Amino acid sequence: MRLSARVDYALRAVTELASVTGGGRGRPVTADQIARAQEIPPKFLESILLQLRRGGVVQAQRGPEGGYWLARPAEEISLAEVIRVIDGPLAHIRGQRPEQLGYHGAARALQDVWIALRASERQILELVTVADVAQGTLPEPVTTLVADPRAWT
Repeated sequence: MRLSARVDYALRAVTELASVTGGGRGRPVTADQIARAQEIPPKFLESILLQLRRGGVVQAQRGPEGGYWLARPAEEISLAEVIRVIDGPLAHIRGQRPEQLGYHGAARALQDVWIALRASERQILELVTVADVAQGTLPEPVTTLVADPRAWT
């Protein structure tokens, strides 16, 4: 699985918002505060926050008391949702969804492999919420996978 820097920064930004605001609508957090806390280039973060706002993940307020906050409780925002807002569908092969590919002959089963891979990604990424990450309390299926030493190689 490959995640872009944009997705990585988006996930870090929403996690920071969940952490600072307690997962809800606390005091707005400025882009500068998020950028400093997560070591994200500020200009890059601004465009990511705009995308997250358009995707309904964060809300914003301008002005001296302005900043960003999560649009919904952190418990209701999955990692998969953030990834989709930033990069689109979870699994693409050469820019296409796995079910749109046409494999033939001996390679026909590859389509099933790509669909199964997407399903397993979805299982984890839709299960884990921004709140889980911010609180450091990941769901049991994730901790079980991480506990296996083979997961680290």
